[in-house]
Amino acid sequence: MGTEEKMTRRILPTATGLLLLLLSGATFASELLDRIIAVVGQDVIMLSELRNKAQETLAELQAANTVPLPSRDQLLSRSLDELILEKVQLAEAQRLGIEADQDLVAKAITRIASNNNMSVAQLRQALAAEGRDFRQFQANIRDQIIISRLINTEVTNRIQITKSEIDQYLSRQQSAPQDRAMVKLLHILVAIPDGASVAQIQAAQKEAEQALSRVSAGEDFRAVAQDVSDGAYAIRGGDLGWREIASLPDALSSLVNQMQVGEAYGPVRSDAGFHIIQVEGFRDSLTARNIVPETEARHILVRTNEVTADTDAQERLNQLRLRIQQGDDFATLARSHSDDQASAIKGGELGWITPGKMVPEFEEQLDRTQIGEVSQPFKTRFGWHIVEVTDRRERDQTEQARRTAAQAALRERKAKDATEQYLRRLRDEAYIDLRLVTSE
Repeated sequence: MGTEEKMTRRILPTATGLLLLLLSGATFASELLDRIIAVVGQDVIMLSELRNKAQETLAELQAANTVPLPSRDQLLSRSLDELILEKVQLAEAQRLGIEADQDLVAKAITRIASNNNMSVAQLRQALAAEGRDFRQFQANIRDQIIISRLINTEVTNRIQITKSEIDQYLSRQQSAPQDRAMVKLLHILVAIPDGASVAQIQAAQKEAEQALSRVSAGEDFRAVAQDVSDGAYAIRGGDLGWREIASLPDALSSLVNQMQVGEAYGPVRSDAGFHIIQVEGFRDSLTARNIVPETEARHILVRTNEVTADTDAQERLNQLRLRIQQGDDFATLARSHSDDQASAIKGGELGWITPGKMVPEFEEQLDRTQIGEVSQPFKTRFGWHIVEVTDRRERDQTEQARRTAAQAALRERKAKDATEQYLRRLRDEAYIDLRLVTSE
């Protein structure tokens, strides 16, 4: 398949003219800023949007030390694909009434600033220094939240993982050689549309076979992936990163287990299209035993309010602690005096407490209190407490942790496959009108 035909299949008829515009700098900004290059449903994509998207993607790839970097044509093609898909998702979210209010966007921006050790004001300054408009940044965050909510609503939240699936996952995990528990994979996908004709399927298979021939002849797999692949990771050279072999689909995990480092294999047919994979490396699993300390305790809570001041609550608990030390039954006093109704009816019993379950002040007091000892009164946001530690133990949660991790890995894999199918359907059903002008 030639370059122009390949670009047509990916939506962008030819990137040559756009490439010249992208390189034109000030002329582009001053004269062609508002040119419409595509209509997607009721929305449009501007030439400036494509340029900004391509620049952002390139910056992300450079920050991730992606080698090789995609060509400008590849970058433009992928960026336009992503913009179209974003518009399609936002239109579907609007149809379903999925929104993101200003408070939610503000909280998300605050988190972003905090994660970068900045205030929101400092984030605004940093964006301005990069020549980025803060209002557009807010709009982008809002769109990301809306798209995330759409995928969660329509795809992720509908995924079910059965006990037998988890059992099968763990069985594959345990049967794998220890030094092959994880694999680093590169991937090429030549997609076929839903309801593809025989001719379309044959053309896709031929293109996949040609891609494998290029790799077999010595071309860098990542460069071929950037040129050919329709997969989500194509712009990054098809690098899927490290994956547990057990998390791969059954047919693929069996295949990978038989491959050697550096070996490429394909094409393998699936509902999505034709796949080619290359193994970059194997390694041991980093899974370790998960031993969790637990503390058994009971408490008495006195809440503060307009009637009960801090000093009153503290004094009441001092008196109760003294009575316990003199022989009164803790459980009886908890039933009569504790304001925590849920535990009071059980004599103040809190059961076995794992780290992270209680507020920090409570956990700190638990750690300082010996078995059989009743603490001094202490304050949390719930009020004033005294607590008695009745026992301590260490519990091996390794098996539960493995099952939880297996469930998460299976959910992620199913979500990825289901999301790709969902987005393919949305795009197939969308109205897309390209208005590109090229130099050819």
